[in-house]
Amino acid sequence: MSAARQVAVSITGVVLFAVATACTPDAPPPAQSAEPSPDAAPTSTDAAASAEPEATPLEAGQAFLAENALRANVVTTASGLQYEVLASGDGAAPGPRDIVTTHYVGTFIDGRVFDSSIERGAPAAFPVDRVISGWTEGLQLMKVGDKWKLYVPPELAYGEQGTGGIGPDETLIFEVELLDVQRRG
Repeated sequence: MSAARQVAVSITGVVLFAVATACTPDAPPPAQSAEPSPDAAPTSTDAAASAEPEATPLEAGQAFLAENALRANVVTTASGLQYEVLASGDGAAPGPRDIVTTHYVGTFIDGRVFDSSIERGAPAAFPVDRVISGWTEGLQLMKVGDKWKLYVPPELAYGEQGTGGIGPDETLIFEVELLDVQRRG
């Protein structure tokens, strides 16, 4: 004899049901279902079979940022920029007109890299007020020696127009290390 119990699990608003089964030593194992396990990784056929349309970049980014904001080590500013301190420095903080030297890696929320000063083998230097507004805000919160992750919503990045290999309404993630600040008048 076996006993079964239905368990509901909610993951980001979707309720999944699983059946927990207990077997006695003389009972056969439960029959295998043709349904995939809720623990199984999604496959391309799962997405094709879904009746719901795929999320737009804006919707996917909003969902990512909402979930990311719940993490204890993530800070969300009034503008919607999120950041996470990976390492703390004790150097100078840049102002809006200063020139900063940084190492950074830029990724999409799915982890694909779209830009990296590290891969190029040289840090990047630029005026704080000549980058996307999410960077301008984040850099002014940092000090030389800091290494942060910036989670930048589309309205603080490239917005509805996108740029180059970055599509419209993309939420971007940057791991930024602030190496130097040069004061500019």
